[in-house]
Amino acid sequence: MEPLAPMRLYTLSKRHFVLVFVVFFVCFGLTVFVGIRGPKVIQTSAANFSLNNSKKLKPIQILSNPLSTYNQQLWLTCVVELDQSKETSIQTSFLMTVKVDGVAQDGTTMFIHNKVHNRTRTLTCAGKCAEIIVAHLGYLNYTQYTVIVGFEHLKVPIKEMNFTWKTYDPAFSQLEIWFRFFFVVLTFIVTCLFAHSLRKFSMRDWGMEQKWMSILLPLLLLYNDPFFPLSFLVNSWFPGMLDDLFQSVFLCALLLFWLCVYHGIRVQGERKCLTFYLPKFFIVGLLWLASVTLGIWQTVNELHDPMYQYRVDTGNFQGMKIFFMVVAAVYILYLLFLIVRACSELRHMPYVDLRLKFLTALTFVVLVISIVILYLRFGAQVLQDNFVAELSTHYQNSAEFLSFYGLLNFYLYTLAFVYSPSKNALYESQLKDNPAFSMLNDSDDDVIYGSDYEEMPLQNGQAIRAQYKEGSESD
Repeated sequence: MEPLAPMRLYTLSKRHFVLVFVVFFVCFGLTVFVGIRGPKVIQTSAANFSLNNSKKLKPIQILSNPLSTYNQQLWLTCVVELDQSKETSIQTSFLMTVKVDGVAQDGTTMFIHNKVHNRTRTLTCAGKCAEIIVAHLGYLNYTQYTVIVGFEHLKVPIKEMNFTWKTYDPAFSQLEIWFRFFFVVLTFIVTCLFAHSLRKFSMRDWGMEQKWMSILLPLLLLYNDPFFPLSFLVNSWFPGMLDDLFQSVFLCALLLFWLCVYHGIRVQGERKCLTFYLPKFFIVGLLWLASVTLGIWQTVNELHDPMYQYRVDTGNFQGMKIFFMVVAAVYILYLLFLIVRACSELRHMPYVDLRLKFLTALTFVVLVISIVILYLRFGAQVLQDNFVAELSTHYQNSAEFLSFYGLLNFYLYTLAFVYSPSKNALYESQLKDNPAFSMLNDSDDDVIYGSDYEEMPLQNGQAIRAQYKEGSESD
């Protein structure tokens, strides 16, 4: 049996476990309520333009509204209206050209790329034409932008073209700043309290869950991104890239935590790096590498070309998507195998069984809520690849965004609470190390709680204490 610093998990009764879950749901519910009452994530504004019944599509110049850093990003989209009946279905390819210029505060035009970009786009119409993303800017350097759009070889009867600007709502950006700051402070406090509770125990006596929490809590601090306000102070892509990196590292560390705990809870004693950790690091590392590579790939290409969309413009994305899904399927199957085997082998070991049941129950709740959030955010198209590159507009308000951040934070806070040592943990550990009380503690370790065992430990403990007392007096 591996040495363990006693966890608060062992001292909680059934009523306390219910209270822990109730507090978790209340905190999460408050986050969802704040999100529902919060502003919309995306604000839209129509770009005034008319074709003036021109038979030939000429380059169209569109000037954006005044922008600030709180708008974060900028999209220009276009919806084509055909001069035909609604039953007409059309799918045709054409060449779109785009030139983006920045407008400084004094009204002067600044060249961003000083060249015209061109990409092949597909117009798909089935009664109503699908929206086309004309250009996307990942960060804003100027207060206004001028976009010149040209259509070549588009030979369909066009009635109207509706251009729309899309940006982040400044009110949502301010809410996001305060929300992240709140969780940065709260995570820092929880991390300090958790480290303070373990200070009296040697690190070799920490349980696997406690060691992992000492890693996950600092990573959660980075996940909340204390450097996020730099995105509004520095006109650079670097803060956004840093935020994506922190999120991917934390999420992959959480995936690795689940694998190690469900396997390690069965393997007591020394866990060899080659056979225990290396396969898990390999699987999760592939997921992390795929996500980071895709993010860097997209950011670098968008810096040079505002028309770039990896979903449309590169055939390699399909291979990356298949690779990611295969590795994710391997991870899920491996995790399910570890969970089933752990539950079958450890169901008759009271303390270990309790650790297993609590982690499984809480993690299952978090995964179910996450799936619901993703479905509400992206609808039935949750598995499509457009939610990374195009910023889906399924957001009706900030509830989906805030709830996901709140869910992961409160999940880690709950684990930190139950895995931290109780107030009298040091006394109990010292008592267990005393040979005179080893029999007493070994008998107590066999029982956690339950109607069938509530009286037995107390009776056994009193009898052993009485025998020990008599033996001491006779000596």
